[in-house]
Amino acid sequence: MLAKYPQEVKDRTVRIVLDRRDDYPTEWAAIAAITAKSGITRETVRRWVRQAEIDAGVRAGVISEESAEFKRLRAENRELKRANEVLKAASGFYAAELDRPQR
Repeated sequence: MLAKYPQEVKDRTVRIVLDRRDDYPTEWAAIAAITAKSGITRETVRRWVRQAEIDAGVRAGVISEESAEFKRLRAENRELKRANEVLKAASGFYAAELDRPQR
């Protein structure tokens, strides 16, 4: 199960890692030391730091806003496809009704 952390926790944890990573031999060592106190997994914090670097333009990748927009558009696309299938089924039903001889 994935834990959902509040944005304040993410922001504070990332800020601590970015502020303190020069105090450690590697970024991973900084993350390990900080996560030991927080109870958040190392990999989770590493991904948060990478995304923060992407959002800041320091690292190449898809920024958070674009990722959220892609997710929203994919959900909208799925909903439109479902609605289209319903409309196709309904139009087929009504077309068959119109083709039947009237009494």
